[in-house]
Amino acid sequence: MAKITAIIDIGSNSMRMVVFKKTSRFAFHLINESKSKVKISEGCYENNGNLQPLPMQRAFEALQSFLEIAKNLKSRKILCVATSALRDAPNKKEFLSKVSRDLKLNIKVISGEKEAYYGGVSTLNLLDCDNFTSVDIGGGSTEFAFIKEGNIAKTISLDIGTVRIQELFLNKNDIDGAKEYIISQLESIQEKLPTVVGLGGSARALSRIIKKNDLYPLDNLHGFTYNAQEKLPFFRDIIEATSNKELKKLGVEKDRYDTISSGTIIFKTIVKYFEVQKVVTSEVGVREGVYLCDLLRTSNYKFPANFNVSVRSLLDRFVDDASQSAYLGNNARNLYEVLQPLHNLDPKYKSILIIASKLEQIGISLNFDKNEDHSFWYILNGLTYGYTHKDKMLIATITRFTKKSLPKKKNIEEFKSLLPNIEVVRWLNFMMTLNISLNSEFKKMKYAYTLEENILKIHSLDNQYLVKNAIEKIQTPVDLELEYI
Repeated sequence: MAKITAIIDIGSNSMRMVVFKKTSRFAFHLINESKSKVKISEGCYENNGNLQPLPMQRAFEALQSFLEIAKNLKSRKILCVATSALRDAPNKKEFLSKVSRDLKLNIKVISGEKEAYYGGVSTLNLLDCDNFTSVDIGGGSTEFAFIKEGNIAKTISLDIGTVRIQELFLNKNDIDGAKEYIISQLESIQEKLPTVVGLGGSARALSRIIKKNDLYPLDNLHGFTYNAQEKLPFFRDIIEATSNKELKKLGVEKDRYDTISSGTIIFKTIVKYFEVQKVVTSEVGVREGVYLCDLLRTSNYKFPANFNVSVRSLLDRFVDDASQSAYLGNNARNLYEVLQPLHNLDPKYKSILIIASKLEQIGISLNFDKNEDHSFWYILNGLTYGYTHKDKMLIATITRFTKKSLPKKKNIEEFKSLLPNIEVVRWLNFMMTLNISLNSEFKKMKYAYTLEENILKIHSLDNQYLVKNAIEKIQTPVDLELEYI
């Protein structure tokens, strides 16, 4: 697969392009994202589905710019898909032929089921969630992918989208008609939807507002979670807003004024109809699904077990000595296990400690001075995929306080709502600090550990003066002695 790949998604309302750069076999990161609200479907639902000249011209010119960006970023592969507006348009060949002839770009018009599948592949691989339904509200259609036990069990596409609902109902002030139409479409789905992963611009816009109104402490949207039933009154307020001024007061951004009402009607109706309890926000969707289906085509469209794309990409880009990182991860596992009788932590924290230990060095790539703070922010903003906000925050926090003294409550006050109690944080920080101290001379020494009552005996094959001095200064979370032998 090409090192740099561009994916273009021509939706009914917006055209988007993402550009990914591979760092190793399965690892990658986003290097550019472009969007143009071309509204290619504008006017088509009032004209028997036919694309109109002006929207087609806007889309053509946006594609020209996207291709220029891809070229300047040295993209070796460009994949372009089109969804509802083009697959429904009787005159789509006119647009497809012009793009192929003048821009030398082949657009693949995908079915609704394929669109839903791409959304399922992206959320399945890039979110920490096992059983859920991805719901992708677009301009012309809404796609559902039902994920059960880590597999895509079923996909469905329904003709409910923001532009379609706006033109057919809301332009006539027929909100009740819109709801009835949406429900008539939803009746074809028999499954329960306790957890929904929201894709598409409308779901993300709602999550941004909710996150801001709730004074959420982390400025990340991907993986943001909220109680759906609690937000029904807020959804109602948006639907009933009669002016842009009212929408602004509710927190709606200017570029969403034209579609937020129709998007919210669709989303609220889904939440009420299926009694959805939990909404998880996704910043990945069709584009990432197209990329992953290309990247993972030889592995059943799933990452290998125990592989995290963001961890691997961070290590690829910001750690010079991979063997040191691997060593710290292995030693973290050994320390966690030998100290289990004392810390008695939930087993899930072992993997947190291991990942934090592997990533501990990444801040040095920016500057050695204050490298712990750099690592904190690298992890918080770079550990994009596959972790909950709470897990990501904990990993970042225990890399930040790798010092001889344990963190205090005031040190974690800003993000305390996303962290476990202070005793858990202190235990993890202690083991992290001990791990780093034992590698002070970068020898990757293989230690043997024994725990005798409250004494951790650390058996070394060599007399490391700096290591011995370092562990003598470490504050322990309980009455624990460290003995270097």
